[in-house]
Amino acid sequence: MKTLQMQSCLHEDATVECALVETTIEDPGPDEVLVAIEASPINPSDLGLMFGAGDFATAREAERNGQPAVVLDVSPAAMRAMAPRVGHWMAVGNEASGRVIAAGESEAAQGLLGQRVGMFGGEMYATHRCLPASQCLAFPESISAEQAASCFVNPMTALGFMETRDMEGQKAMVHTAAASNLGQMLIRLCEADGVPLVNIVRAEEQVTLLKSMGAEWVLNSQSEAFMSDLIDALVATGATLAFDAIGGGRVVNRILTAMELAAAKSGPWSRYGSEEPKQAYIYGQLDLGATELTRGYGWVWSVSGWLLTPFMNRAGPERVARMRERVMSEIDTTFASHYSSRISLQEALTVSAAREYGARKTGQKTLLVMADSAA
Repeated sequence: MKTLQMQSCLHEDATVECALVETTIEDPGPDEVLVAIEASPINPSDLGLMFGAGDFATAREAERNGQPAVVLDVSPAAMRAMAPRVGHWMAVGNEASGRVIAAGESEAAQGLLGQRVGMFGGEMYATHRCLPASQCLAFPESISAEQAASCFVNPMTALGFMETRDMEGQKAMVHTAAASNLGQMLIRLCEADGVPLVNIVRAEEQVTLLKSMGAEWVLNSQSEAFMSDLIDALVATGATLAFDAIGGGRVVNRILTAMELAAAKSGPWSRYGSEEPKQAYIYGQLDLGATELTRGYGWVWSVSGWLLTPFMNRAGPERVARMRERVMSEIDTTFASHYSSRISLQEALTVSAAREYGARKTGQKTLLVMADSAA
C-alpha cells in the first residue's frame, strides 16, 4: 500500500531538505504489524535528523512531487560534520501511536490486531508504518493516542537515567533543562523512588513550576547566586552524576566545578583535587555550540555522551523489559506528556511551524496528528 512519509536529505549544494514523500509499504511479515499512525511527537532528537545543523533563519518553503518541503542552508563547518549524510534520503520520527490494521501470522502479531499501540524504531512521521510486533506497546482504550504517542523517547530516557545511576552506584543526580517534559517525568520518578535530584532551569517561572510539583532542589542558572546554591545542593545531596540536555557552552563545566568544590568541603583533597569521581553525561543539543571545559576540577572526572539505544543494549533485556513495563503501567501518570501545539504532517513543513518547533524551547512540545482519533 502507499503511504506519505516525511524524509530528510542533505544535498551537495549545502542545503538540507525535509519533505513528504510517497512510498510503498509491503504487507506485514509473520512477526510484523501494519499500523495506521494517529500521532507522533517532535522530540529534539527528531529535529537533528529533520534539519541537522541547518540555519532556521534561512528556512524557505519548497515543493517536491506536489508535496510540501522545507529547505535550510547548511554552513561549511556543518557540511563537513554531516558529510556522510549527503545524498541519502532518511525517514524521520522516533516514536508514534496508532491502530494495528493488519498483522502477520505469529501469535505476538495477531495479539495486537485492532489495538492501539505505542511504537518506536524510526520512520514514524508517516500515515502508516509496518514494523516488528516487539517494537510495539499495547495500551487499553482508556489511553488516548496522544498519551501513547510519547511512550518511548522521554519515558525510557528518564528511566535510563535512573538505571544508569543504579548501575554506577550513584545516590543522587543533577539534571539541566529540568522544566522539560522529560525533566518533569524525572522529578516524579525521583520522588517516587526516593532519589535526590538537583534540577537546573533558566527562568524563575520554571523554578516556581517545578517547586509546585514538589521538587526540593530547583536552581536558576541565570541567578547571581547559582554557583553557591549549586554547591550547597551538591553537598546536601551528594550528587556527583549529571545529565545535561544543553551540550554547548559552560553548563557542564560549572556543574563539575561545583561538584569539586562540594567534594572539597566533605572529603579528602590533595593538590590533584578531590578523589570523588565526577561524571557528566551530555544527552542533548539545546545549544549547538562547543562544550567548553576549563578542567579546574581535579583529575577524577569524565564527560561523555549518553544515547538511549546504546544504553539499552548495555543494560540488557531484563532491565529494559522492566523499564517498558513501568512505562506501560504509568503512561498517564508518571510519564504523562503535555503538548504546546498540534499540527498535521503537511503543516509541519511550513516555515512558520518549523521555526516554532525548531526553537528548542524548554517546555515546548509539538505533536503531529495524522488521524482524527488522536485525541
